[in-house]
Amino acid sequence: MNKLAKIGATALCGSLVAVASQAGELTVTGGSTATWSSNSGTKNGNPIGMASAISFSGSGELDNGTTFTMTLAHGDQASTYSGGEIVMTTPSFGTIAIDQSGGGIDRFDDMMPTAWEEVDGTSLGTGLVTVSGVKGSGHLEWGIPSTMLPDGMTAHVAWSPRASGGYVNDKSVGSSATDGVGGGYDIAISHSGLADGTNVFVGYSAIDWQNGLYKSKKKSWVAGATFAVGPATVGYQVSREMHNPISTALTEEYDNTAYGISFAVNDDLSISYGKHQSNKRVLGGTADVELDNTSLQAAYTMGGATISAAMTDADNNKYSSGTDKEATTVALSLAF
Repeated sequence: MNKLAKIGATALCGSLVAVASQAGELTVTGGSTATWSSNSGTKNGNPIGMASAISFSGSGELDNGTTFTMTLAHGDQASTYSGGEIVMTTPSFGTIAIDQSGGGIDRFDDMMPTAWEEVDGTSLGTGLVTVSGVKGSGHLEWGIPSTMLPDGMTAHVAWSPRASGGYVNDKSVGSSATDGVGGGYDIAISHSGLADGTNVFVGYSAIDWQNGLYKSKKKSWVAGATFAVGPATVGYQVSREMHNPISTALTEEYDNTAYGISFAVNDDLSISYGKHQSNKRVLGGTADVELDNTSLQAAYTMGGATISAAMTDADNNKYSSGTDKEATTVALSLAF
């Protein structure tokens, strides 16, 4: 995102001056993007869209050298904030985050190189299900300090006391626990020091759930790598989300494979091709279906402006057999 404004501590009202002078500064960032979208196989409405997302970020430092940042994001057309986190960075124990956004293995849901967006991130709305772990619920995440890891490795451990129910306000306990979902944890590791231009990543998640007297776990894992050489970057990953149902006709797992390649034609123009294939398997095998997404993209930058375009195809869109759709999305983004 591009910086829109920086609000200094002295701009705050008098009752908050003492606190703000210790907290540092609050920065507001956002973007200026307009899109035109055309989707086949459906009755289109108004094709003109505009990004309305903004992000607030505050920072400060404690007496012991620990720094902290607060980030609050407001998603496009959202009536409330769409994600937030408070991160404490300690001198020797890494980072501790109170997270109501991504984190965990969700950071690896689609790591494939693109010129613009993820394969399912254009206007088509494919319904692709990827690994998410404890994302979607308030959780704690520990970023292990680099001094405890080999060079080039990063590692995060996330934990949620109840990995369901969405995000809640302060002094609240969320909705009642009636869905049987319990606590869960994620482990996410990446390594960029194995070879020049290579990044390898792996993640695992386990979440408790109960249906009557039956207790089980929703398990997920992801593994993959990207490799950059010259102007080209290629990537490949596999993932699986296992639901462990107790009766037929319920979803048993999503088995995904993705690959992509991006190429910087020059300093201004980039192109990419990506594919994400997802097999939805139902217990009993009566309604298995394969969702197949592909996207060809290009992005061209002219000074402070970027024009991006994507042509996206989806076979068995939203895991509905025989539902094939295509979409073209064009975007104009202005930096300021």
